[in-house]
Amino acid sequence: MAQEQTAALTVSIPKINVRQIDIELLGISPLISHAWSDKAKKQMLDKQMKKAKAAKEAKDPFRDFCDSLYWLTSKPEKPSEKDIAKAKFGFPCVAFKAAAVGACRYADGMKMTEARGSFHVDGEMVEIQGPAPVMREDMVRIAMGTADIRFRGEFREWKVLLRVSYNEAAMSPEQIVNLFNLAGFGVGVGEWRPERDGSYGRFKVS
Repeated sequence: MAQEQTAALTVSIPKINVRQIDIELLGISPLISHAWSDKAKKQMLDKQMKKAKAAKEAKDPFRDFCDSLYWLTSKPEKPSEKDIAKAKFGFPCVAFKAAAVGACRYADGMKMTEARGSFHVDGEMVEIQGPAPVMREDMVRIAMGTADIRFRGEFREWKVLLRVSYNEAAMSPEQIVNLFNLAGFGVGVGEWRPERDGSYGRFKVS
């Protein structure tokens, strides 16, 4: 019976050349923030855990406004207008990546599936630079077509500085900048962005 012989297989793994680029985005239309409030998250969890539904609280416009913001500085238990004026706020980095990936539909030869793994916006939150947010009041439609009033934060003048890591073998800095410019025009970030039939949250690479 012939002895079985096994040959060692050598696999060559090419090194990924990861580069980083800083991109400053300048808002060209107001950014509407709508973070999930602790109250909303608790209501969803209570519903999933089959807990008894509590009586509906009276609407507090200023609290809803404060809860719609992504606080980078410590959020007071009962924020005031002075707290808003001196606080720092952010926006999820993933929202800007999603916008750039979505912009692939407007770029020749660029596929969303490929772009997702070719670059990343580093970090969880990026600081919104500019004047303090203001409270806006909007009529919205919720479940079953019921009308409701929402109070959310609006950044009328804003800019952000993103740190983008990318695979040099898959994308070039020029392609990344072009995607973010396309994203700022046709996709946007935040509530009522172009992707959702609005005109807010638009930006350009400055």
